[in-house]
Amino acid sequence: MVAARILDMVSTRTNYDLVVLAGDIGGTNVNLALIGKKGGTFTLIADRHYKTKEERSLLEPLRRFLAEAKSDFPSFDPDACCISGAGPVEGGRIALTNAPWDIDGNAVQAEFGIPTRVINDFTAVSYGVILLDPRNPDQLRRLAHTDGSLPEPRSGVRAVIGAGTGLGVGYVVRVHDRVEAFPSEGGHVTLPVYDETTRALQAWLAERSGFVPGAEAAVSGMGIANIMEFLAALRGVKSGLPIDILAQPFEERAVLVATNAGHDPTCAEAMDIFVKLYARVAADVATTFLPGGGVFLAGGIAAKNEARFTEGDRFMAMFERSYRDHVRKILAETPVMIVRDYAISLYGAANAAALAY
Repeated sequence: MVAARILDMVSTRTNYDLVVLAGDIGGTNVNLALIGKKGGTFTLIADRHYKTKEERSLLEPLRRFLAEAKSDFPSFDPDACCISGAGPVEGGRIALTNAPWDIDGNAVQAEFGIPTRVINDFTAVSYGVILLDPRNPDQLRRLAHTDGSLPEPRSGVRAVIGAGTGLGVGYVVRVHDRVEAFPSEGGHVTLPVYDETTRALQAWLAERSGFVPGAEAAVSGMGIANIMEFLAALRGVKSGLPIDILAQPFEERAVLVATNAGHDPTCAEAMDIFVKLYARVAADVATTFLPGGGVFLAGGIAAKNEARFTEGDRFMAMFERSYRDHVRKILAETPVMIVRDYAISLYGAANAAALAY
């Protein structure tokens, strides 16, 4: 299980069997933490957040964080380190797909003398999902199906999908006597369009990229910005809030669209398309993996815009649709949950480090 963060001076090093330096490197933020493990419980001791594009390498924020943590918690030297990031891992390195520098586990280990593991960002989220309790509403929001049912998670695969800066997919399976998390590049499957407007969006994106777009091009923060730009062109919007939003830096547009969806019709339509496309991606993942353990919607966007996923049947009606009866039955029986704990990737990195320690 995951314990609540403490961030105080009462806890001592002897409270933990293991202290992990955990990192989650995204296109927007470098999230670093010290996490203590005692038995099956992980506790956040200290954390800091840095802007990815303001850093020249991973070593610099790590150096500052460890110095600050050493000052606040003098006896909490980490035993192990695990850093996650977007992209495949090769030789302990990740050539990040959404940041201006790379993750090099060997360089981290050489610089700080801490055994270091590097994993894909959605492998980390998946290792974090293992720790969550479906009955705890602080950790997970279970989504009701169109008939009002809340299927109970069963044994089997747990699928993890997360729209943040990009779109990640991972999965968790039991291998003999232990649970293992595996990465995927499922965020780049073909965008699963469902009506005339989304087919026009697909064509618009294909014209820009030179090939049929992947799901990430619309189901992500960058995807929301893309949808907004497409709708403004499609609807002939020449002035007003949508144009003001499109005048902002690209990476700031998704938050502005989501924030204004309650009163601006173009923003509302953009978020509606985003949520429905997210549902179609989740349905495709569910039919691929048959996740009896559930589909977990991670990443920051779902957690920060929960109402868009729970109001009416916007998400679930699209999730349950299929051209085959037996597939509709599978989808209707699949548990779907929004991950509410934004620190799940840090807990997952700590869990991955503990399993390898």
